[in-house]
Amino acid sequence: MTMPRRLSLILLTLSGLAFAGSAFLYASDDLAKTGPVLMLTLVLLALAFRGFAQLKGFSYTVWILAAVTLAMFYPTYFFTVGGFQLKRLIVPFVQLTMFGMGSHMSFDDFKGVVKMPKGVLIGVCSHFMVMPLVGFSLSHLFDFEPEIAGGVILIGCVSSAMASNVMSYLSGANLALAVTIGACSTILSPFITPFLMKWLGGQYVEIDIAHMMIDITNMIVIPIVAGFIFNLFYFGKETKRTRTVQLLAFAGIILVTNLVMMVVTKADGMGFLTALLTSTFWFYLLPMISAIMLKNAKSIDRPRIESGLSFIAMLGIVINTVIITASGRDNLLQVGGLLIITCLLHNVIGLSIGYFTALLFGLPERDRRTIAFEVGMQNGGVATGLALKMGKVATLGLASAIFGPLQNVTGSALANWFRKRPTGENTASGLPDHPELEVPASAFSGSRSQ
Repeated sequence: MTMPRRLSLILLTLSGLAFAGSAFLYASDDLAKTGPVLMLTLVLLALAFRGFAQLKGFSYTVWILAAVTLAMFYPTYFFTVGGFQLKRLIVPFVQLTMFGMGSHMSFDDFKGVVKMPKGVLIGVCSHFMVMPLVGFSLSHLFDFEPEIAGGVILIGCVSSAMASNVMSYLSGANLALAVTIGACSTILSPFITPFLMKWLGGQYVEIDIAHMMIDITNMIVIPIVAGFIFNLFYFGKETKRTRTVQLLAFAGIILVTNLVMMVVTKADGMGFLTALLTSTFWFYLLPMISAIMLKNAKSIDRPRIESGLSFIAMLGIVINTVIITASGRDNLLQVGGLLIITCLLHNVIGLSIGYFTALLFGLPERDRRTIAFEVGMQNGGVATGLALKMGKVATLGLASAIFGPLQNVTGSALANWFRKRPTGENTASGLPDHPELEVPASAFSGSRSQ
């Protein structure tokens, strides 16, 4: 819902006054009052942006900045709650986000590999070559301490961000190509990311390739499989035979993953059986049962489910960013400014090289825009989850905490700039060169509606 423009102008004015007040308090060395006033500034600004079509896309990023400000001024509130360590929520929220992505995906999303092989190959190869090497170069250039440098490389080695689909939509790019590249890079990441980290980041942090493969599989592949199952029973129109084949394939993936995990972790038979039953319930049976129940619930329609999944995904990003910021507050105060510059350069260089690589290979304008976003935008949630699994979220996870919100700002700005320039062709879906800024909820979850 768009806020009335007059109210937005009032909120924008109040935000400006609050910012001036926070600057005065900071100059007066009154930090106790600076924090609340600065948070009020950002909240008012986020609400005000809702009334301007060109700024509406930045509202979510400003909410993240407000959350980061809260964590920087009051970090102790985000360590534990009643003895429960809040950082334990990071991986579950990443899994929920991946589930949201998978719930809007089907095997049709991989047809682009056959229909657009050149664009998919260029996009996936560029993504896994450009961002890791740029991260490695920047970590050497700025000579960070080892674990901070490892975090810069880590954010470069993970799969592309789901938000890249949104940016492709807003910019009039090839959304079908964006979905296919994103899906391929996500599925390939358990096999590529660990080896890239070992090669480029092994000098900074100890990398266990087998454990990292399992961690990425548990954070990405298994939740996406759960999403596929939800899609199959709620959105899907497959025949009974096709559904059976897919269910057997998904069961096989869960079984093989748990077998590999048993070997890697050297678990006994009882440990394997417990893990297998747990995975089967959470990622196989529960999505199936939930989809069937929701499909039969007349009071809950598809748009409401899509909006709910999108909200959970975005809420998870905010919560994870707050937890990481609070955990690494002291390190951020030391290297925050330089790390922001590093992440900005990393992101902008990735966007630029992605675009010009596609231009060099003769791809059309819409595909160039798509590959720019797919190369330059990274899945910060997965990088954060891996940092947590390695026990270094306060250092290794800092780059991803900064890179995530930052790429939404640069990506939105670039999408709006692209949007004002025609591609010279219509999109495959019939959308005009300049689509409206209202984005389908499914785009936030990583794919088109089925």
